[in-house]
Amino acid sequence: MSLLLRLLLSWLILAVAFYVTTRIVTGIHVTGGAVGYLEVALVFGLINAILGPILRILSIPAIILTFGLFILVVNGFLLWIAEQLTGALRIDHFFWDAIFGALVLGIVSWALNALLHGTERAAR
Repeated sequence: MSLLLRLLLSWLILAVAFYVTTRIVTGIHVTGGAVGYLEVALVFGLINAILGPILRILSIPAIILTFGLFILVVNGFLLWIAEQLTGALRIDHFFWDAIFGALVLGIVSWALNALLHGTERAAR
């Protein structure tokens, strides 16, 4: 599979994961329909790819002290940054909604990626 196709599939999976997250977490809202979900997925994906590793490295002591739970705070913060950069995403309460949303978003995107890669391996 080409790199471009893989990136497009990852973008689509993240958009679907945002859709599922907005249905589960009542404090996270995306406006603009499918285009809004694609916009939020693009912005969040770029933030997560660029700023995510830096924040995770800087917060290693807190992650170790909390047995990994602080990673949810970092991911919630990245979600909040995406809200600030796009008009299509709204988070009602930073702490609970963003952190719970980050957890749900991570689980859903992981499951969708696992499903995609599992069917990809079966097709080989």
